[in-house]
Amino acid sequence: MQLDGLPAELYSAIISHLPADSFQQDVLALTRAIPKSPVPIHHLFERIHLKHAQQIVQLYSRLRNANNERNWVKDFGIVTWTVDADVLVNLLGILPRISSLLLFVGPNFAPEHLEEIFHKPREDLRFLSLRFRPYVQKATYFQFLKGAYFDTTLTALSRWPSYKLPALSIVQDPPEPLISNAKHFAQPLVFFRLEPISVLLCSKYISSLIHLRLRIPSRQVSRFISSIPSSVPALRLLDLSTCNIFASDMEGILIRFHGLRHLILDGCSVARDQSQATEWNNIGKICATATVRRAKAREKELKTWLQHNAATTTTLAGMPQPAARRIRPGRRGLATATISLREEPAASEPDIIHVPAGIVIPKVRIVPSPPVLLSLCTSASFITDIQHQTIREEFEKGWDEGLVQLAAVKSRLYGSWKNGIRMMRISADASGGGYDGLESIEGDNAFYSEQDGNASLAPPVLCLAGSGTSGKHVEGCGHNIAWNVWNDTI
Repeated sequence: MQLDGLPAELYSAIISHLPADSFQQDVLALTRAIPKSPVPIHHLFERIHLKHAQQIVQLYSRLRNANNERNWVKDFGIVTWTVDADVLVNLLGILPRISSLLLFVGPNFAPEHLEEIFHKPREDLRFLSLRFRPYVQKATYFQFLKGAYFDTTLTALSRWPSYKLPALSIVQDPPEPLISNAKHFAQPLVFFRLEPISVLLCSKYISSLIHLRLRIPSRQVSRFISSIPSSVPALRLLDLSTCNIFASDMEGILIRFHGLRHLILDGCSVARDQSQATEWNNIGKICATATVRRAKAREKELKTWLQHNAATTTTLAGMPQPAARRIRPGRRGLATATISLREEPAASEPDIIHVPAGIVIPKVRIVPSPPVLLSLCTSASFITDIQHQTIREEFEKGWDEGLVQLAAVKSRLYGSWKNGIRMMRISADASGGGYDGLESIEGDNAFYSEQDGNASLAPPVLCLAGSGTSGKHVEGCGHNIAWNVWNDTI
């Protein structure tokens, strides 16, 4: 095919079909093969992934005084563990239009480097991936001994305004087996405290997040992400592989992220004994009934709010309140201690709200929604193909049993609705309390289960192949979805 003399628009169309891995080399070869043709050179700068430390210095020297080329860089990545972090900070400081950012954070990075990189918000950023490895070939506790933790990175991101960030990946690589086993090398800490995770998930910056990958090996991250109301309501894919996640944690996650479609838990202890099929029966039931638990929790919150609202209204109206216990006059006994060495008991239940007699609290019930989980992915080591099939059968059996429980709950609520009890459903996360995020049910369709052919009630795809592409992955599993999101197969 004769390429010389073609219009610039056609060159752009040809370049758009080049493979991503060799994109720059192919465009560069094209410009050299037909130097007099109008090949758009901005394609050379659109996607830059550097694999060697010296390339960072060379690129910074090239772009430092090139104002136009700076704005051409959209997809930028550092895929080497040994870099001059100071030069990288300077390089990223002159690239204002990055929409995709991938950083390998190795032993040369200090927390201050990432603080400076993320000090200024990036409005165009749509993909952010941070992969931490505080050692490379040599096992070292250097970062730990000097107290260098990257908690402040999460805090810095949480201060950004409400931009649109669909995909966020924060991964700490586990130690290589050869290193950890040979030298008894324990997992080093990248994040000392996990509270900054909660702060980040509550921030306005990631309120539109759809895909989240959070891998912090052997750390119990569940309570820092599932106990936060109104966080990342649009989340559809969640990867918590290598974290310390159990079946009970998974239930809390499904209750919190009610729109979740794909849950990936590779390397987690989801089942205490993976070879026991009954464990997977329970997991299948949890996946199907999480919406019931969520509806009950929301119903309890609404009841407390209604009681408090009634008590506050009567107080403002001047109605008498229950009198406090009168302290009798006179000297107390000498044996009555005025102090106690015992710790104050933790309050397990909220304070009782006193509602005056005659005040009617409206009774409202919440109808659970059908489950929407499409796939559950984890890893089951040393399991035969026959055991795999048994596990999947038990999982689907537990799912069906959970749907039966869901139908029974809806049937009871339908009877209450026919008797005049007000019914509502959860339409969104509640941010203001009361009826916020609830909508009234006017017809009886909400009480009937969908037909068996409806995809939302089909059992989720259960994939036990684990991370990587070498295992026998099930068609439609979350692993395949995640590979396309993160552009890797780790």
